[in-house]
Amino acid sequence: MKTLITGGAGFIGSHLVDALLEDGHEVRVLDNFSTGHRSNLAGVDVEVVEGDLRWFECVSAATRGIDVVFHQGALPSVPRSIQDPLTSNAVNVEGTLNALLAARDRGVRRVVIASSSSVYGDAPGMPRREDHAVAPVSPYAVSKLAAERHTLVANQVYGLETVALRYFNVFGERQDPSSSYAAVIPKFIRIMLTGRRPTIFGDGHASRDFTHVENVVVANLAAATAPSAAGGVFNIAMNQTHTINELASTLNELLGTSLPPVYLDSRPGDVLESLADISSAREALAYNPTVDFQTGLQRTATWIAERMPALESTAWALFAA
Repeated sequence: MKTLITGGAGFIGSHLVDALLEDGHEVRVLDNFSTGHRSNLAGVDVEVVEGDLRWFECVSAATRGIDVVFHQGALPSVPRSIQDPLTSNAVNVEGTLNALLAARDRGVRRVVIASSSSVYGDAPGMPRREDHAVAPVSPYAVSKLAAERHTLVANQVYGLETVALRYFNVFGERQDPSSSYAAVIPKFIRIMLTGRRPTIFGDGHASRDFTHVENVVVANLAAATAPSAAGGVFNIAMNQTHTINELASTLNELLGTSLPPVYLDSRPGDVLESLADISSAREALAYNPTVDFQTGLQRTATWIAERMPALESTAWALFAA
């Protein structure tokens, strides 16, 4: 199978690269390296096309001869989207439409796109089911919902096989802990390894269905071939919930630290609750998450700690002991 991964140098995309190569598939990557890292592709046999999702001609050229497109390219982060909604919209919505139209024109068999649990917002009803109401509360969430709707329309209007996967709070190795827009788990790990107290926005009772990246990769591989998945939208998560307070407490135990959080006011765009019903993914994709929360945290913490600079070696020694 010849595959294209948009955003293939990124956190999730590069893990998907590894999995596809391990299964013997040909892999092409399209990335502009604005958030992805070349180091994530070091030593792997892939064709790299450096280009931007917002340029249709570039996306079309990258899609030539491809059987399956894994559309992971996006501009992540709720806070970033609040600061710059125009760019988030251009990359996440126009970029997705470019990928879909290029796939249609090039005769691609199937497109699997990365959607987001953020589309649910604070709509009522837990756990979240795919047929629940959506109520996005940030420009990022709006952009992911629009991209998802374009994907469904491409299936209905053009007959393009599409699958949208709503990721729930993905974490794991290669997730950048140093970015100003870093996700909560890598940010907490990096801060706590240096002996600093993590910052929680709100009272810490907000909950998340944290999902290790390996589970997301498994879902993507299944979505590329599952016969009944075309035209579908699926939650990809653990069907477990943890509060941010619980996360901080668990990391203190894991890292051997005792660092009480600092609490600040809640931020606009943050969702209070997140818990997925994954029964549809289990049925259509035979999805079965294999990396649990605790194991995922251990692997993530190890990966980050091994990459801490020398001046933070004391913290790493504490963790490794």
